[in-house]
Amino acid sequence: MRPTPELLLSPCVVACRSTRRLPRLVLAVPHILLLSADETPDRRRRAFPRRPHEKVAQQHAATVALVNSILANPKSYPISGSEDVVCKSLVDLASYARSLELQLAGAPVAGSSKAVVTKPARSQADLEVSAEKLRKVAVSGIKKQMSAESGPHTRRCAPISAPWKPSCKTGSAKWVYDGICNDPEVFGCLMGLGGPPTFKMKKFSVDEFEKCLGALRGSVRFDTLYITSKDVTVRWSDTGEFKFSGSYGKCQPSSNY
Repeated sequence: MRPTPELLLSPCVVACRSTRRLPRLVLAVPHILLLSADETPDRRRRAFPRRPHEKVAQQHAATVALVNSILANPKSYPISGSEDVVCKSLVDLASYARSLELQLAGAPVAGSSKAVVTKPARSQADLEVSAEKLRKVAVSGIKKQMSAESGPHTRRCAPISAPWKPSCKTGSAKWVYDGICNDPEVFGCLMGLGGPPTFKMKKFSVDEFEKCLGALRGSVRFDTLYITSKDVTVRWSDTGEFKFSGSYGKCQPSSNY
C-alpha cells in the first residue's frame, strides 16, 4: 500500500499508527518518506511559496556564489583576464545589489509577481462633491455652538455647547470645531487651496473662511451671533484630523457686519 501524506509528520507519528497495513520498510526507515508518491515538487512549491529574499537569491544564484567566493578569498581571488567576463561580473553584482536595495525598501523586485497598486486620481467633480458634504457637516457643527436648540419664542431655551455666554456681549466667546477628512485633496478643495494642504496651521480671514464654508450665523433669543474674531485658525494633521477655531458673539461696533 502506498503511504499517505499524513505519515510524513515525524517518525514518532509513524510509530503510533497502526502497523498492520504498513510495509516494514516504513517503520524501519521512516525518514526516507520526505515526499509522498502523489506530492510533486510543483505542489510542494505551491503549498510552501518562497519568501522574497529566497526569490532574490534564486534569481541571482550565480552572483551569490561569486560573492561567497570573493569573500572567502578576498586577497587571492583570481581575476579573469577577459574584459567581457569582468564586465559581466560587475553588471551581475550591481543588479544583485539593486535587488537587495529594493527588497529592503519594500519595493517589488524585478521578476517578482508583486504588483504596484496606485490609487487612481479623483476627478475635480468628485472632489467637489466630497468637499460639499464635508462643508455641510462642518457648518452644522459650528452653528450648533453659536445657536440655541429651541426657537426664540419658547420659554425653555436648551442651548447646545452653551452658545450664550457673558462673553458673547463682547464678541469674545470661543468656538472650536474638530473634524476628520481622510483625503487631503478633499480638504484642499474645501479650503480653496488648489491641492492638499501644505501647512500645519494657518490663519484665514473671516471673509476667506466664509467664502469657503459659507456665511456662519447663530441664533439665540432675540439676537444673532456672528464670528467676531479677525481670523479663523485652521489646523491640519497628516492623519486627516483638522480643527477650526475662533471667537463669536454679538455684532461689535468695529465689525463689518
